[in-house]
Amino acid sequence: MEKRVFSNPHVKDKVTFVKTSKETGGEYTLLEVELGPGGGTPLHAHTSFDEQFTAIDGVLGIVVEKNKVLLRPGQSTSALVGKFHRFYNPGKGNIRFAVKITPSCEGFENSLKIAYGLAEDGKANKKGIPKSFSHMALLTTMADTVLPGALSMIVPVMKWKARRAIKKGIYKELVEKYC
Repeated sequence: MEKRVFSNPHVKDKVTFVKTSKETGGEYTLLEVELGPGGGTPLHAHTSFDEQFTAIDGVLGIVVEKNKVLLRPGQSTSALVGKFHRFYNPGKGNIRFAVKITPSCEGFENSLKIAYGLAEDGKANKKGIPKSFSHMALLTTMADTVLPGALSMIVPVMKWKARRAIKKGIYKELVEKYC
């Protein structure tokens, strides 16, 4: 049976694959995330899929563009294609929430598996960011992620580095080991 639960020992979060791209015929991916106090993602966007966030337990903080919302259990909001967003845990306890990615993105799914695997193997820093720039470039590209403002200027470099990593067989190694 395929592994469905991935944990990051550095940031104390957990992702469970509820429905994968393969299981939905590419229609969507459904994840459940458990996030510790202060945890979350930096501002980013995706160019090929929307994300819908639904709070399950606790309060989930979401920023989409300039709108900040705090979701209580059962409440949802979406970050549409190209909209910069981030999620975070504003509380003092763990929270759980669902993320639905439409349409599904197998590259995004694999980027999560690889990122968590690298963290478990000590190949990520205390924030869960891969220590290798090649790994970071691959994961960013696989997850179809773009960065805001001045950070957007490094995206072409990351795509170039990701192409080189693919040619060197790094992508294949990571997928074989973690996916």
